[in-house]
Amino acid sequence: GCPEIDIVRVAADTTRTDLRPPHEDAQQSGAPTDGARPRDYLWAVVWCAGASALSALATPWFDVVNIAMLFLAAVMGVALRHGRGPAALASVLSVAAFDFFFVPPRLSFAVTDVQYLLTFVVLLSVGLVIGQLTAGLREQAQVAVQRETDARTLYELARELSSALTLDQIVPIGSRFLRAAFDANSAFFLTSSDGKLLPPVTDQQQRDTAARTDSIDHVLAQWVFDHGQPAGTGTHTLPGSTVLYLPLKAPMRTRGVLAVEPAAWRAFAQPALRRQVDAFCTLIAIAIERLHYVEVAQQALLSMESERLRSSLLAAVSHDLRTPLTGLIGMAETLRRSDPPLAPAVADTVAAMLEQAQRMRTMVVNLLDMAKLQGREVRIRREWQSVEELVGSSLAAMREALSRHRVAVGDLSRVPLVQCDAVLIERVLCNLLENAAKHTPAGTAIRVSAEAGDDEVRILVEDDGPGVPAGSERQIFEKFVRGQRESATAGVGLGLAVCQAIVQAHGGRIWAEPERPARSAQRQAGHGPGARFVVALPRGNPPPLEPEPQAPHA
Repeated sequence: GCPEIDIVRVAADTTRTDLRPPHEDAQQSGAPTDGARPRDYLWAVVWCAGASALSALATPWFDVVNIAMLFLAAVMGVALRHGRGPAALASVLSVAAFDFFFVPPRLSFAVTDVQYLLTFVVLLSVGLVIGQLTAGLREQAQVAVQRETDARTLYELARELSSALTLDQIVPIGSRFLRAAFDANSAFFLTSSDGKLLPPVTDQQQRDTAARTDSIDHVLAQWVFDHGQPAGTGTHTLPGSTVLYLPLKAPMRTRGVLAVEPAAWRAFAQPALRRQVDAFCTLIAIAIERLHYVEVAQQALLSMESERLRSSLLAAVSHDLRTPLTGLIGMAETLRRSDPPLAPAVADTVAAMLEQAQRMRTMVVNLLDMAKLQGREVRIRREWQSVEELVGSSLAAMREALSRHRVAVGDLSRVPLVQCDAVLIERVLCNLLENAAKHTPAGTAIRVSAEAGDDEVRILVEDDGPGVPAGSERQIFEKFVRGQRESATAGVGLGLAVCQAIVQAHGGRIWAEPERPARSAQRQAGHGPGARFVVALPRGNPPPLEPEPQAPHA
């Protein structure tokens, strides 16, 4: 197949008046490579003229050879003030002026004494070396000053960004520093809560000064956001654009796109400016990500506080309901077993009342257990247990609820032991079996099996009911969440949440598998795709079994 090609169409802005035309940039490229301007070379001539004048005044008192030191001083001054090129010109002019004005015959370039030729060579060589060394020191000092300025600017930007509390504060701070450092307008493409790129945002000052953003291309900004690479002026992607697009890359992910429009044509082609704007971009991205996680932490704290208050309230109410419910169940049991027997209609009413009271007691117990598990008030007594015994005890406890279903149990004898709290794990299995019995038609099969993996033991509970809708596998384990198909089934949506809390307290995991085609050809027609719940507990190394003592031989 063909490789993937991204085609980005950018509309040219032919009405711009705030940028320099291309020919000015070409004219600037003819400037000296060392950054010297024409007037710096003029100053080199002035320095040499001044050295010649001082030498003429000093001629009556100093030897001709010593006068050459004044020209070396002039070369050093030119190098220190104006750079390498003017210093080289000053070296040549100094030798010429020294020969023309002070070496006999004067006012002529002719040399009567061959020894002066050596003086010229040494003077020119020393002047060039001193000029280059001094200019190098000057450039190093300028670089150090510029680095200090850049570092101070970055520090000020980081300090102001750290004090920002909202995104509305970050945009004007970033725009102000970009405008001050690069004489550039800027626009910020931030992201929405679902990770999509939003329209550009500019600060109020740019809008008040009628800053132009017509040349900002949204398609190109989206490309930069998707690929995480810069584009526009000074880059290899659409370098003809007048705007530089930079991804706001934070440690976790890209938080948006920064569009910078410099006033100077191709200003960001300079590596130093490009490095600085990249540093600005990184600081802004980190500040945006910091605010995002501050908001996430605040929401989590609010959710935890709300959950704590709700759990406390439910626990208090459930505790007050448990005693009268126990009395109600006891009275219903007494009525059902009364002598003489109740009339059939009355007996059915008492049975229904008993069933509803037991369901309410189960809800209350789930509420109390959930509150205890969240408050870490439950102590887990881990002991080595047989999966076969855990399943058997759970089936025995749920015998009445499973009476209208066919229960099939797989071979559990070869499943290794698990270290767990038997009471709590049996509670998990009972909840899963009760769910299977409530949500499947009478007469369908409920299957319980187990299997051992490399690092965990999995217990599976399967049924032939309507199944778990795809996409809700995690949601059904949240508190007070019930499936869409459970509206006619009694409950408050706590059973699976309690199961998950217990299993996670054991260091395990529990999950539900979504709807899928029939797993078996023997499944009866008209039944649903079924649900499968898997409880995975960590697999440890059980202690070796002690051998049974042998009877002594007679």
